[in-house]
Amino acid sequence: MHAVQAETGPEPRRAVRMELARTLARMGWLPLQVLDFLLRRSALRGELRADLELPARIDPEPRADFDRARPLRVFLSCAEASGEIHAVNFVRELRAEAQRQGAPAPSVSGLGGRRLGAEGVECIGDPVSRAVMGIHGVRQALPYYLELLERCAEHFRSERPEVLVMVDSPALHVPLGRIAKRYGIPVLHFVTPQHWAWAPWRTADYARAVDRALTILPFERAWFTRRGLDVAYVGHPLLDRLAGLPASRARDSLRIALLPGSRARVIDLNLPWMLGTLARLRERDPRIEVQVLQADDQHRFRIEEHVAGANASSWARIEVGELHHALPECALAFAVSGTVLLDLLHHRLPTVCIYRVRSRREIAMYRHGLCTPYFASINLLAAGEVVPEFCFRGDGPRTQVVDALERLLFDRGERARTRRGLERAADRLGPPGACRRAAMHALSLARREPA
Repeated sequence: MHAVQAETGPEPRRAVRMELARTLARMGWLPLQVLDFLLRRSALRGELRADLELPARIDPEPRADFDRARPLRVFLSCAEASGEIHAVNFVRELRAEAQRQGAPAPSVSGLGGRRLGAEGVECIGDPVSRAVMGIHGVRQALPYYLELLERCAEHFRSERPEVLVMVDSPALHVPLGRIAKRYGIPVLHFVTPQHWAWAPWRTADYARAVDRALTILPFERAWFTRRGLDVAYVGHPLLDRLAGLPASRARDSLRIALLPGSRARVIDLNLPWMLGTLARLRERDPRIEVQVLQADDQHRFRIEEHVAGANASSWARIEVGELHHALPECALAFAVSGTVLLDLLHHRLPTVCIYRVRSRREIAMYRHGLCTPYFASINLLAAGEVVPEFCFRGDGPRTQVVDALERLLFDRGERARTRRGLERAADRLGPPGACRRAAMHALSLARREPA
């Protein structure tokens, strides 16, 4: 066991209450922040559009100057399944780098789910299994998260980790980072929040919660640097997983990959509409095949019900498993917006992307609150609309979507133009190795002091 310093810093419950009080107090400024944003929105959009055009270069790795005579104490936190995948890869790279440098394996504790526990991380809480969406879910879960933060504060005060590494999930990690800094613990955040897209005023609080932020998209570095953050572009961690997968480009089929999301409420909102749209497309050419793709079996029954309800069982086949086994056989993708777009980009697969919302309020937020010229990550990377994208509620622009699908499936000139844009977007993502570079930043940021 490592020697532990004497407990210093505020009493844990007090530290959490202080953070909660501060958050509630700052909510009073929200109307003024929104008004200021609306007045400056045009300038902010222009600023971001210029950032999209900047050269994409991975930042040099920092020098890892840490004590190699004893295990480094790291606290690692993730709060959602996607972040936990990156956290697992980060742990593996951190241990590999310590071994390369002749140091003992780091001692890693933190917050995470079963995947992180299987990597030998001592998890003191599991927010991954409690991940919620929507304001009502957050209210119901607030007591759980306050207790979780108090548990972390107690750990920070007694165990004195030398660095806190937080992966994605700013709703939990901004308060967690601020609490850690009360105990003198350096804070690294891997996967910066998308403040450049929504509510940029949140960046001021974020800057106070982290010592260094790692971006995964090339244009984010300039945006956060202007706002006073110590920030580095490390590349996208998804590329670490995709590096060994072949990217087939053979497109002789009339098969469409249908990707309706991975959450139940997203599937329920999007899949019936997408099936109805593809039914109209098949009226133009009945030879078209459809594969409804899911990475796991969790929502198979739900998807089967939707397919049957759309009378699509004869032409929409459900495929569960590794997406990259099915995607090379497809000529086109029809997908909801999300991380899956980067899986499609790996195969340079022409895609039509939708973002369907439920309410007028959400449409108003899209029209008046979005700072970006695009919402699809491929278009942001390419700094142009390579992938046709549609945000709507209700029945939406169904005819325009059908037309876009038909053009990308049959128009050779349109497909060639799209593939050139996809190559440009892929080039800007840079090489794999984001998790290894993140590990180097953690090692360089760790507090150096006697054990």
